[in-house]
Amino acid sequence: MPRTRAYLVRTAVAVAVALAGLGLGVPQATAEGPGAVGAKDRTTAAVAAPVQRSASAAAAPAAVSATASASTRAIAAADPAAVRAAATVCGSGWTLDYAETLPPHLNRLGTLFIYVGNPPNYDPNDVPVCTIFDNNTGSRKWMKLKLCSNYIDDGCAEDVGNYSQYAGPVYRTRGGCGKVTAIMKNSSTSSTALIDAIRGATTCN
Repeated sequence: MPRTRAYLVRTAVAVAVALAGLGLGVPQATAEGPGAVGAKDRTTAAVAAPVQRSASAAAAPAAVSATASASTRAIAAADPAAVRAAATVCGSGWTLDYAETLPPHLNRLGTLFIYVGNPPNYDPNDVPVCTIFDNNTGSRKWMKLKLCSNYIDDGCAEDVGNYSQYAGPVYRTRGGCGKVTAIMKNSSTSSTALIDAIRGATTCN
């Protein structure tokens, strides 16, 4: 269900707090709602002082799906508070299924997060999926995040625009076994992509 502008701004500030320690671009509130196309650049209220997180909060494990890869688990273990905070951008009830810094094996320019809903009733074909594509460059980039369902009739959803912080969240009710496309360029007319990644939305046999 789309969130109100006020709700998303409050959520964005909370996410900024938790993501500071991980060094990820901070997800921001969107006035256009999930899956917006051609949305304008987004901004988030600044956090004026370093955040003090309690040891118990930092130590609490993040919600990670049983099918998550070792590299995804490593990201979650490195900063579980940040992974939990990023999930709040999707809403409540989401579990991290996949996380990857992009481009692979190079300096990180972005981070792709894929969350699934409704575990432990996990059917990879039907599970709801939420994706977020973080901008870690520190400057505004043209970004495209697209999520296609495994079901042809369900189609795709995408978020495209010039973003200083992130693209998304993008949802599919039956996103499992679908495809996620994450593209980043300096501008929409750039001939070369900084990031051009296609990933499976979930692990499927």
